[in-house]
Amino acid sequence: MKQGIASTVSAHLSFSNRSYKKGNRVAIELFSIGTELVLGQIQDTNAHWIAQQILQIGGELRRVTMLRDNADEMYEALNSAVERETSLILTTGGLGPTPDDMTVEVVASLIGTKTVVSEETVAEFRKRREMSENDVINEALTTMATVPESAVVLQNPAGWAPCISVEHKLSTLMMMPGPPREMKAVFETHIQPLIAERYRAEITTARVYVSMFEAEVSPLMQKVMERHPDVYLKAYVSLRKAGGDTMPVDLVSTSTDKANTEAQLQLAKDYFQELVVEAGKSFSFEDE
Repeated sequence: MKQGIASTVSAHLSFSNRSYKKGNRVAIELFSIGTELVLGQIQDTNAHWIAQQILQIGGELRRVTMLRDNADEMYEALNSAVERETSLILTTGGLGPTPDDMTVEVVASLIGTKTVVSEETVAEFRKRREMSENDVINEALTTMATVPESAVVLQNPAGWAPCISVEHKLSTLMMMPGPPREMKAVFETHIQPLIAERYRAEITTARVYVSMFEAEVSPLMQKVMERHPDVYLKAYVSLRKAGGDTMPVDLVSTSTDKANTEAQLQLAKDYFQELVVEAGKSFSFEDE
């Protein structure tokens, strides 16, 4: 299967040019695959990093799920995301050469196709390892070059297992390798530009401090978000300093226009300050 520049461009266009209702945001779900994650043997730093990146480019990550290396459970979870008409489904892990790496097989089964060896990926392996056409590609590399037949293959600039993209119903599924260094390289090279093109969003943030406990400030935060739905507020209870009276609250404003983002953030801050002061509490822009 030959997947060149044209197929890569096609994958990006098929996602960014789909028909959406006016103002509808692309819903994203992330699935972290690996029994070691579910058992707590390894911390899922990938999900934390990806969530931060998606927020910064204006994306809407609505669900993060950890899955064991179990084909039935993986199939059920990914199929549920498709049935929810999730626009972009991201996975990390399960693309290696060992028996418990089964993401490709599960996705192929989900979309109803067989798996094939990506000739483009094999050629990339030969080039990077300075191998001739007569040199035998070992079983491990062959396994990592195996993809669903209909997939678009996006090469991994920091490792061997490529990023694999497939279309199914109303969803685009993009599979990334699990090692953090490789995942970050793949995300920044292939996925971040794709999401940014779809959203074209501007993000403006501000941190304020209030002399309130979470239970006190939560209703006020909700009022702000109801009046300014494009501004998200998050209180950080864990960042309250020992013996301190103030708690940090972040405001995150999202829009397609930078000026509008800043304007609605200012309106939200003003309204939030008004509510806090009316409640007899202090409001500041520095941790005092």
